[in-house]
Amino acid sequence: MIIAVKNRVLLTLLILLLLAAFGLPFLSYAPNRLLSGKSISLISLLHGPALWLLAPMLVLAILSLLAPRRRHALLTALSASALLALTFWLSGHAAQQLALDGSRLARTSWGSGCWLILALSLLIAADAVSRITASHVWRMFGNLMVMLPTLLLLFNHQLDQLSLLKEYYNRQDVFDAALLQHLTILLATLVPTLLIGLPLGVLCFRSARWQTPIFSTLNIIQTVPSIALFGLLIAPLAGLAKALPWLAEHGVSGIGMAPAIVALVLYALLPLVRSVVAGLQSVPASVIESASGMGMTRSQVFFRVQLPLALPLFLTGVRILAVQTVGMAVVAALIGAGGFGAIVFQGLLSSALDLVLLGVIPVIVMAVIVDSLFKFMVSILEVSRR
Repeated sequence: MIIAVKNRVLLTLLILLLLAAFGLPFLSYAPNRLLSGKSISLISLLHGPALWLLAPMLVLAILSLLAPRRRHALLTALSASALLALTFWLSGHAAQQLALDGSRLARTSWGSGCWLILALSLLIAADAVSRITASHVWRMFGNLMVMLPTLLLLFNHQLDQLSLLKEYYNRQDVFDAALLQHLTILLATLVPTLLIGLPLGVLCFRSARWQTPIFSTLNIIQTVPSIALFGLLIAPLAGLAKALPWLAEHGVSGIGMAPAIVALVLYALLPLVRSVVAGLQSVPASVIESASGMGMTRSQVFFRVQLPLALPLFLTGVRILAVQTVGMAVVAALIGAGGFGAIVFQGLLSSALDLVLLGVIPVIVMAVIVDSLFKFMVSILEVSRR
């Protein structure tokens, strides 16, 4: 008897998930955060209430044999959400049991199998939500609902004994300061980039003579490695701060946030200028002619017709540079800019993987949030134009 597979994407992801769950370590238990941990398999934890973890796996296996219709996709998203929540619960419960028998310095961390279960569960849920609706707003809402049970476990302190959460509670003040510094770098980069990039984009759109040298210069800047550019800015800014003491009084120096922001602004100009030019070029010439025929001046045509129609593409460029800035701000910690990069490099220097993750995971979450917010704004604009 041949069983027909109707949802190959779900089946592929489920097979990878099962291989990770039962073929790789689920947890790692170490006497302290510096020593290598002892691997703990998922099979050794599957007893009592933990057996419920197998239920969503079985449901997903059945759903992979069914056509990916909307109601089946809804069940897939619910099953993936349950699997995600049960995996979090089991890891937190096991960490609590191990903490009762071990010392206060002991660390229970997620193993490679657990990480892959979580990642593949999210991929399964995201694929299912995309099949349920084409609306970006509803997809965001659906993905948030998938994460809701897991967030409830987190806020109810069910995961506190995991090593990652212990690192957070031990460095909560440092974490909060890093979050504020990272947001400051992001906002301090976006504002001057918009002030410089918008006029450059309009100039490139209106003057073909200026377009080639401007884009050539921005492309050259984009090819310079970030660490090299940070280093190149140290000497000029240090000399500038020495020559103009009032700049030093306002925080401008060879190291710190000032060279980081200058470098990030230079990197962010290319995607912004390109999006401005592409957005303005996307406005049909017939629309501009109609507006001019109605008696509008050149400035009125630009602000009332061209700019509103070009706004979705423009926001797409801002989204790209914002996500790019969130990631590149990590490297800026090498010149004393702070942010989550400082936590990441501190973890690397002390060979503490969980401390590295404490800096990396918030950056990923921040990038996803920023990306989703701009996608939401673009979708709202596109809906309002219909």
